[in-house]
Amino acid sequence: MTDGFDFVIDRLPTESVKWRAYGPGVLPLWVADMDFPCPKPVIQALQERVAHGIFGYPAEPPELRLVLVDWIQRSYGWQIQPEALVFLPGVVVGFNLAIRAAAGSGDGILAQTPVYFPILWAPANAGCCLDTMELSRLPDGSYAVDIEAFESAIAPRTRMFILCNPHNPVGRVFRRGELEAMAQACLRHNMIICSDEIHCDLVFTGHNHVPIASLDPEIGQHAITLMAPSKTFNIAGLNTSFAVIENTELRNAFLKARSGLVPGLSVLGYVAMLAAYREGRPWLDALLSYLQSNRDFLVGSVAARLPGISMSEPEGTYLAWLDCRTSQVPGNPKRFFLEQARVALNGGASFGRGGEGFVRLNFGCPRSTLEEAVDRMAKAMEALS
Repeated sequence: MTDGFDFVIDRLPTESVKWRAYGPGVLPLWVADMDFPCPKPVIQALQERVAHGIFGYPAEPPELRLVLVDWIQRSYGWQIQPEALVFLPGVVVGFNLAIRAAAGSGDGILAQTPVYFPILWAPANAGCCLDTMELSRLPDGSYAVDIEAFESAIAPRTRMFILCNPHNPVGRVFRRGELEAMAQACLRHNMIICSDEIHCDLVFTGHNHVPIASLDPEIGQHAITLMAPSKTFNIAGLNTSFAVIENTELRNAFLKARSGLVPGLSVLGYVAMLAAYREGRPWLDALLSYLQSNRDFLVGSVAARLPGISMSEPEGTYLAWLDCRTSQVPGNPKRFFLEQARVALNGGASFGRGGEGFVRLNFGCPRSTLEEAVDRMAKAMEALS
């Protein structure tokens, strides 16, 4: 099951935005898709469907909802009803729809920075206002939620909290107590929680993902949970995801917000989702082992070879959050590593307050690619002395 993870596949001739954005000669470790082939059962299911040759308007596979209900129950101990599921072409679509369903023009949407930047853009798309609170950075480089600061950031206008868990970019997998405290604050202020849990299956040894909606029935009635196979099984280009909305009234408002604007899944999206969740568990187990090994290699390499740069150990995702603020890297670290090392990373400032001086690195790639990227970055820094 691990052979495919070490094999380097040339993606430059394909339509990959990750590899085309910077062209030949640059190692792209920025956008969050992995350089691994997706599970063989998914490829086989797609090949069989393509061979059929007719691609009319799709209906969801009759067994898909039960497969997802089973996956969620087995993975997180969360029992949901099949009718709570709403299929979507993407999680970003999901939190934009959630705002339209539960908030109005001028209302506030709370987010925790630094955070995945489309979350920061989403309120303005619906005529809403962005309210933010900054995650607390601890001495060891990890992050925590200051609950007093969280509640203080809730204004009279705030109608929704968009949670990102596991967190992109800082790699936290929030503990049950943290989630309960945030959820209870939202309930006190009659707020809806929209939880981006797209990385929920990508959690490392010693950590467990807890869907915030699973904490308590009352919390579940105030929550929209967004999940997807796209990161888990590396099928982001197939535009397939889903929301879990247990509150019937809230679900109907969500469906109304999407009506006439947002399509359902494509034929191939349905096929891939079903095959992934039905047959992809062994591949996922092997992937997690490989990603954890890459993470450990990167943690050691940053400490040993990139002076003045630090990172805390990600608890989930395949994204590393590198603090360059005390290094000798001049100016913008994203620009420096792109121009001097030919390694493309995400700049931290785009993730909002608290991201300045950081870069995000995607270690979901063959080890040889990661080794080459670290080597290039180290040599670029050596040239500074």
